[in-house]
Amino acid sequence: MEITPLSIAGAFVITPRQFRDDRGVFLEAFRGDLLERHLGRRPDIIQTNVSVSRRGTVRGIHLSDVPPGQAKYVMALSGSLVDYVIDLRIGSPTFGAWDSVLLDTTSRQAVYIGEGLGHAFCALEDGTTAMYLCTATYDPTSERSIHPLDPEIALELPEGIHPLLSPKDAAAPMLAEAVDQGFLPRYDKRRY
Repeated sequence: MEITPLSIAGAFVITPRQFRDDRGVFLEAFRGDLLERHLGRRPDIIQTNVSVSRRGTVRGIHLSDVPPGQAKYVMALSGSLVDYVIDLRIGSPTFGAWDSVLLDTTSRQAVYIGEGLGHAFCALEDGTTAMYLCTATYDPTSERSIHPLDPEIALELPEGIHPLLSPKDAAAPMLAEAVDQGFLPRYDKRRY
């Protein structure tokens, strides 16, 4: 398993070794002990979420209040998606910047998104199934959102995608409004 930092501190792409034979493929999809070497602590996975999405579905940009925050480890179980990590930490040198990784069932890569970072994805196929391993249970009182089509963030959606947003994501504030509302985490409070 190869773990490589993304351009946003606290986010990593994980590329598993795949063992193929005439029966199919085997891989280790998650290794907390290997992530610990990069994070300085082992992520405590306490909830798993699964979403199934139509082509063009954009989920996010989501984050949780810090503390305690919620780190995520995201992979595609079927279909494919572009996964986005957005730096929403006030005071970070990469505040407002993002990075992305294609998650699919060919490379079987995963993305680790640390506490305080924003997360979004865009499904590229009907029936795309994403699985999230989470370090905290869902708490609606600490969940925050930023509009995924905010031109200040300017996520690059794949060619030919017509974004499908939930009413909640469509009503989310823009980044500048979130800064004014004071709910974004501070970079100096990071845990990694």
